Amino acid sequence: MFIGEYYYNLDAKGRMAIPSKIRNQVGETLIITRGLDSCLFLYEKKDWEQLAEKIKNLPLSQANSRAFARLMLAGAMEVAIDGQGRILIPDYLRNYADLKKKIVLVGVYDRLEIWDEDNWNTYKNKTERESSEIAEKLSQLGI
Repeated sequence: MFIGEYYYNLDAKGRMAIPSKIRNQVGETLIITRGLDSCLFLYEKKDWEQLAEKIKNLPLSQANSRAFARLMLAGAMEVAIDGQGRILIPDYLRNYADLKKKIVLVGVYDRLEIWDEDNWNTYKNKTERESSEIAEKLSQLGI
């Protein structure tokens, strides 16, 4: 389970550190892909395989299913954790998420999200302001 916020800087080559606490939970490689809300998703291989299986079973006849599959699968790449505990974020994914120097790694249970720090703060502030409304809507789902 991944939780918490970790603030880092991307280096000149586009690498980011994975916190040692998280490195101890994962294997030597992770899967990185386009996420939602202008961030990147980072998965352990086993969790990625479960998600990919669900995506594979979406109805091919529906345009939204095809679009979601393309977003998640075509953008995915396996990344290795190097000896310094870093991963290289490919250029096309850094551009997709508008990652600059300062980034935030966010634990969201079965995945990690990688955000540009300014974008994360904007998103987080908006969500915090709307938290009562969000909670009320979720209560209708039994949460």
